Amino acid sequence: MISMRFAKGHGTENDFVIIPDPEGALDLRPAQVAALCDRRAGIGGDGVLRVVRTAALGEALTGPAASSAACEWFMDYRNADGSVAEMCGNGVRVFARYLLDRGLAKGPEIPVGTRAGARRVTVEDDGDLTVDMGRPERRGESAAELADGTVHGERVFVGNPHLACQVDRDPDDVDLSAAPGLDPDDFPEGANVEVFAVAAPGTLRMRVYERGAGETRSCGTGIVAVAAAATPADEGATWRVRVPGGECVVFLDADGARLRGPAVIVAEGETTLLDSVDAPA
Repeated sequence: MISMRFAKGHGTENDFVIIPDPEGALDLRPAQVAALCDRRAGIGGDGVLRVVRTAALGEALTGPAASSAACEWFMDYRNADGSVAEMCGNGVRVFARYLLDRGLAKGPEIPVGTRAGARRVTVEDDGDLTVDMGRPERRGESAAELADGTVHGERVFVGNPHLACQVDRDPDDVDLSAAPGLDPDDFPEGANVEVFAVAAPGTLRMRVYERGAGETRSCGTGIVAVAAAATPADEGATWRVRVPGGECVVFLDADGARLRGPAVIVAEGETTLLDSVDAPA
């Protein structure tokens, strides 16, 4: 058995188990992550945020993650099923909140390393956190098969893949009970699927089915994806995006996208994990 500290936090009710591992000593296996995220037999969460010093990762930082080398801290993010994810917009705000609350970083700006690259988090005067999300990449149209029919949308890459689908009905009426069927040529590694509608001028409503987690109360990168999909190409905009767990604001301009919203730590304690790779999920 492995005994370790943990914390629990959320951003617009997208919740995470936070595991401090500053020296990179912990080898979290997928089944262990799934056990932590189990809402009945574990702590419960949409994913795990492992808090590790970037220097402890050494040569593991390749591709887009290489730009994280200058950051003191790296967010090792895992989906609830144990799979590895590139980026999480709500998760990086919760990660920064944890660093602030534990005295591991000072504001108002906190650089955080991720597999999608370095991200700058800014602490706002009202306590919200704003993340520089980079430039969303719009990659053309695709479709998803949902439990109640087909939806069409735009492929948007926000460090991770999304299909942002504007619908002509209330997003609450869309059936997201089953994993969406996607074109493997468009999404060889899967994708998050969002359904959204314009609720009022400058305001969107959204629901999301996250790759590796199922339907969640919010998705930060998904919020940015629908804001990008709702904005005419080469134009800037500010969108309030309402999700079941709350609301975030997206600022789109020539520099890219910034995501602003709340992040809170709600609990901390100690837990144990089976150290076998076959730990039950």
